[in-house]
Amino acid sequence: MSFSDWAERPYSSLSGLKPFLPGLALTAAIAAVALAIRSATGWMALSPLILSIILGMLIRNTIALPQIVETGIQFSLKRILRAGIILLGLQVTIAQILSLGGSALIMVTLTLVTTFLAMRLAGRLMGVDRQLTDLIAAGTSVCGASAVIAANTVVRGRQEHVAYAVACVTLFGSISMIAYPLLAAPLGLDERAYGLWSGATIHEVAQVVAASFQAGDVAGQFGTISKLARVVLLAPLIMTLALAMRSDAGSDTGEGQRVSTPMPWFVLGFIAMMLVNSAVSIPVDMSRHIVMLTNFLLSMALAAMGLQANIGKLRAEGWRPLALGAFGWIFIATFGYAALKLFGF
Repeated sequence: MSFSDWAERPYSSLSGLKPFLPGLALTAAIAAVALAIRSATGWMALSPLILSIILGMLIRNTIALPQIVETGIQFSLKRILRAGIILLGLQVTIAQILSLGGSALIMVTLTLVTTFLAMRLAGRLMGVDRQLTDLIAAGTSVCGASAVIAANTVVRGRQEHVAYAVACVTLFGSISMIAYPLLAAPLGLDERAYGLWSGATIHEVAQVVAASFQAGDVAGQFGTISKLARVVLLAPLIMTLALAMRSDAGSDTGEGQRVSTPMPWFVLGFIAMMLVNSAVSIPVDMSRHIVMLTNFLLSMALAAMGLQANIGKLRAEGWRPLALGAFGWIFIATFGYAALKLFGF
């Protein structure tokens, strides 16, 4: 290779990025606006992920987008999304999870698994699309919008499915955020028990923080950590979903045929980042910036999904998925409370 060829390689590499830039600029701008809105309002429970998909949908359904942005939107949907999920691992440590104690961890895990399975069964009985059912079930049982978009990497539902699932977890998680603090005293929950219940059953991380800290610092700490335990369980859930879908696809297509269901190897990156965060003490300022970057990347992915969601098709899904979300909301709250009492909290 001549010197001139070597010198020209960086420029050819940069030119290869050009098709992605318009779409990336659009999703990044939407994510930046969403983060700015939350910062301006000062309301930390206002998730930039949810704002991003709403803004994306508004743009998609009011403006004819040029074809030039499509490549970058697809890149945000795939590569940027996976990078954001991997970085989520840096928000959790093994020590944090173990600090809950064995009984609390079992209670959180049992609530998550039972809720997911119950919602899958309910979705089938109610006639809800299987892909949409899995997305609503993942968002309800694990961690809201983040779980919805992570699950969609293997479920591969339409963007309208993602938007509907995010709307469900936003609606019912927001109701929980308001209602839970009012229920602590009538249900006879002390700070620790209330924090565990909130963290094990409310949908979004921000909603858990907003609801649990209203009962005191101890409740807030237990709520946050138990919620992080659910975030960690996102990894095995996605892998299990992928294996189940591969098995189903294999039985449908017959032996010897190639199954196209992808394996979510990026989940291993999530686990690796959690192990790094557990082994190495990351400075507070750096950790804060990592959290901001993670939120920004995931917001870009949600913006991309919103930019591909058609409100007309979303409306056509009907009331059954909303009823499924309501069922899941009531089920997880009730089962979580029963499990709490069963384990003596």
